[in-house]
Amino acid sequence: MDTGYDESSTEPKNVKKGKSKTPLKEKESVLKQKSPAEFFAENKNIAGFDNPGKSLYTTVRELVENSLDSAESVSELPVIEITIEEITKMKFNSMIGLVDRERVDEELYDDYETAKVREKRLAKEAREQEIQSKKALGKKLKETPGLKGIKGRGEASFYKVTCKDNGKGMPHDDIPNMLGRVLSGTKYGLKQTRGKFGLGAKMALIWSKMSTGLPIEISSSMRGQNYISFCRLDINIHKNIPHVHIHEKRDNKDRWHGAEIQVIIEGNWSTYRSKILHYMRQMAVITPYAQILFKFVSDLSDKNVTVRFARRTDVMPPVPLETKHHPSAVDLLLIKRLIAETPKQNLLQFLQHEFVNIGKSYAERLIGEMGPEFSPKLAVKSLSSQQIVRIHQLFRQAKFDDPSGDCLSPAGEYNLRLGIIKELHPDMVATYSGSPMVFEGHPFVVEAGISLGGKDVKQGLNIFRFANRIPLLFEQGADVVTRTALKRINWNSYKINQIQDKIGVFVSIVSTKIPFKGTGKEYIGDDISEIASAVKSAIQQCCIQLKSKIVKKIQAREHQERKRIFTGYIPDVARAFYEGLSETAQGWEKKRKHFEEDEADILKKISNKEITQATIREKLIQHVEQVDYEMALEYAVQSGVSEEPRESIFIPALGGSYNSVDLHSPVCFFRLVQ
Repeated sequence: MDTGYDESSTEPKNVKKGKSKTPLKEKESVLKQKSPAEFFAENKNIAGFDNPGKSLYTTVRELVENSLDSAESVSELPVIEITIEEITKMKFNSMIGLVDRERVDEELYDDYETAKVREKRLAKEAREQEIQSKKALGKKLKETPGLKGIKGRGEASFYKVTCKDNGKGMPHDDIPNMLGRVLSGTKYGLKQTRGKFGLGAKMALIWSKMSTGLPIEISSSMRGQNYISFCRLDINIHKNIPHVHIHEKRDNKDRWHGAEIQVIIEGNWSTYRSKILHYMRQMAVITPYAQILFKFVSDLSDKNVTVRFARRTDVMPPVPLETKHHPSAVDLLLIKRLIAETPKQNLLQFLQHEFVNIGKSYAERLIGEMGPEFSPKLAVKSLSSQQIVRIHQLFRQAKFDDPSGDCLSPAGEYNLRLGIIKELHPDMVATYSGSPMVFEGHPFVVEAGISLGGKDVKQGLNIFRFANRIPLLFEQGADVVTRTALKRINWNSYKINQIQDKIGVFVSIVSTKIPFKGTGKEYIGDDISEIASAVKSAIQQCCIQLKSKIVKKIQAREHQERKRIFTGYIPDVARAFYEGLSETAQGWEKKRKHFEEDEADILKKISNKEITQATIREKLIQHVEQVDYEMALEYAVQSGVSEEPRESIFIPALGGSYNSVDLHSPVCFFRLVQ
């Protein structure tokens, strides 16, 4: 076989000697640039869109959190309606104009079954029906695994997710960029926010475009507007720009304000049903001032779900304030950006204006320490790279007061306690809110609550984690709260049984910077000692409160046991007492001078049958009841009247505008109307 090459030579046969070989032209490398939308579309797991089920959960979560942020930003008590509507394959195909086609080659499909496999599956399904029928008769049998029908990989499920709120809404002209351009938003200031980049709703749009190709629909109106902005759009992934289909103004007859977002995506409700409902319940715990209605709608009525989380209070946390950067928490890039954006002219004004805890006198001391080439009147825009490095080095080495927690907005003990009682109905609850602390120049506050008993609470530790008032449901094992509750708290020392008791552990951390680990932002690492110490201290403070209540409850239980024992002996004591008195009463008149007047009177009544064994038994029972009542009253006074938490009636605030003064407490709230 002629290959064109000489076996003894590496050159082709048809290349003449003496002539140089022309090398093949190498393909030139071309630099390519990806848009932010394209990057997140290819790495959607970063934003929590790992698979269809997780994508459905993340979409619901992001829309709900955006709605809460929108309402809270204008101090409006949130009213949120979230609906997931299941869309059948036939309905979805009609929505996109696709005509259903019957299968021609069955073996081509992933869910194809041979006759033997089909026979085996039908037999299993028959056994499953038999098991269900026997269960209906009260017979408990072990379920046979693998009895579910076969579902092909390509058989997708689609859902329409709708979220409506009563927030501040969005400006008409800004809607396309707010929802159709990745990394454009209003969350870039240094303050406590639920999200950071406003990426979630845009990722839902990207996932919709990737899985269904359908656009997103937005209705929005701001306070005082007589129109509703309606926009239907999708996103140009490669250019990271919105593609607007419809953008118009419609009549707003009801004077509604807020936003309603509707998106159709591929998802998996059956797998993530429990996660979504668990998330909604935890959100109701941390935001008892919100009214949330959740619905799942399906063509099969038995699959429908409706859960209403009622408002329990109208006390809202304060709106978090934007703050300035702490000198110890900045890097070179941030210093350069602040210099480029500052309106101040000289170095002294720049240090005072752009950073917290730097007053005029301290700024002058810092400038004096920087060197002779620095002066208070030095133009900040003229600073060289070397001078900026010098400022950064001094910031890392100098002492600065810790930032205050005034810019933070924790839920508050009052709201946390109400949320726990409202959703879990525990037998006992304790809450604690720590003072502001600092890590790496960022303030943070840790709040904790511990509950015992309750509705739908499993035995053992049930851990509920929150970061900036967002429930964290995934990657629990490595979280600082989980590790602290499992390894650093000796529950037995607080009279709490870690295995048998139903323990709810609630920890909420708020900060201008939550130190999440991993790309999913689902857990807080255990490597920051300040946070780990604060979490442990907050849980311990709750346990100390519970211990005193538990000890008193144990004492009350022991007293009840003593009462039960004494009551059991009453018949025998009454009989023995009566027999002794009856024997003494025989011939008592001859020995009358030996008895006091009261004693003689009792013996006389015994002789005349005015006092019987039944009378003595009744008196003893009355005495035990009286002692029990007095001890119970003393116990109630010492432990407080409301020992067991219960959801009392909620009376809404007066309507209309009025002047008032609010008085806060961890367990109560007073609003004095002027």
